[in-house]
Amino acid sequence: MTTELYPRERLGQVQEATAKAGLGAVFLTPGPDLRYVSGYDALPLERLTCLVVPAAGEPFMVVPRLELPAAQESPAGSLGVELVPWDETEDPFALAVGRLPQGVTKVGVADRMWAVMALRFRAVLPGAEQVAAGGVLRELRMRKSAAEVEALREAGAAIDRVHRRVPGFLTAGRTEREVGRDIADAIIAEGHARVDFVIVGSGPNGANPHAELSDRVIAPGEPVVVDIGGTMPSGYCSDSTRNYCVGEPPAAYREYFQVLEEAQRASCEAVRPGVTPEAVDAAARDIIAAAGHGAHFFHRTGHGIGLESHEEPYIVAGNREPLEPGMAFSIEPGIYPGPHGARIEDIVVCTEDGYDPMNVTGHGLVITG
Repeated sequence: MTTELYPRERLGQVQEATAKAGLGAVFLTPGPDLRYVSGYDALPLERLTCLVVPAAGEPFMVVPRLELPAAQESPAGSLGVELVPWDETEDPFALAVGRLPQGVTKVGVADRMWAVMALRFRAVLPGAEQVAAGGVLRELRMRKSAAEVEALREAGAAIDRVHRRVPGFLTAGRTEREVGRDIADAIIAEGHARVDFVIVGSGPNGANPHAELSDRVIAPGEPVVVDIGGTMPSGYCSDSTRNYCVGEPPAAYREYFQVLEEAQRASCEAVRPGVTPEAVDAAARDIIAAAGHGAHFFHRTGHGIGLESHEEPYIVAGNREPLEPGMAFSIEPGIYPGPHGARIEDIVVCTEDGYDPMNVTGHGLVITG
C-alpha cells in the first residue's frame, strides 16, 4: 500500500509540473506536500528538512543528520532520492541552494513552510522570486489515484465505525466534553493514528458548525450534531457528520431535518464529471432555500480531502472548475435555525459516471437513550 500511495513516478510528475510553471525548483518542507511527493511524514522542527525538486536534474532531500535514520526508514528511503545530511555547524539553506543549477530566477516554497525558513531561502537566493509551491502540486493532489481512493475508503470505514459507537456515549446528563473524550478514544481505537477534531454540538451549540467541546450538560430531547475526523496511518483523513437526539426531538427539528436529508442526497447525486462545484453546492442550497431555510445555511457545501482534512476542490458558489474523476470532497449541507441545528456529511469521490461514497452509515436521525 505504501509504494502505491507514494510511487516513484510522482517525483517525475512534480518535476514536469515545476518546469511547466516556469520554476527552477520547488522546496518542500515538512507538511502534506512533502508527504505527498515522498511519503516522508517528517517532524516540523527548527532544523531544516527539505525535499528539493529542480526543474532539471535529480531531486534530493536535505535532512538533519539526527533525522537521517527516520528519512531512510520512510517511503522516501526507497524512492532513490539522494538524502543529503547536514551537521549542526552547517548552513542547510546554503547547502540546498548550492546544489541547484546556476541562474535560477523563480522557485516554489511549500505552502506550509515556516516564514523563518522561507526568509532564510530568500537570503541565500536573493535574486529568485518566491511563489507558493501549492500551485505546482495542485493538479496532482486534487486527482486521487486508485490507491489514494482506497486509503480514503479505509478512513471512511474507520470513522463510520466510530459513529456506530456514538449512541452508547450519548445520554442525558453527560457533558459534551465527556462524550467528546469517549469519541476521541474511539477514533484511535478504530484505527486512526491521530484525532483531528471532535465536535459534539448539543442544543443551541448544534447551530454553531465549529462548536468547541464544552461543559454544557446534554438534556433530554436535545438534538446533537457530531462531526468527527482523524488521520489514518496512511496519512489520509476521515471526516463525517451525523445527527443524534437524546429522546424525542422537537417537531420543528424533525421538519427541517427532512429537508436537509433531501438536500444532501440531491447534492451527492449531482456529482459527476463535467459538473461544476458550484452546481453541486446549488443542488443542496436551492432545496434548503425553497423550504425557507436559506439564511440558515451559511457555509459552503464541501471541501476537498486527502492528506489534509481541508484541501481543494472546494464545493462553493463561484468555483466553476469542472469536476473530474478522482476528485474527493465532502458533501455537508447544514441548517442552523438557532435553538438547534443539523448537518449531514459524507466524503465522496467523483467517478467516471457519478460518485462513490466513502461513508456508508445511514443519514437518518439516530435516537439515543
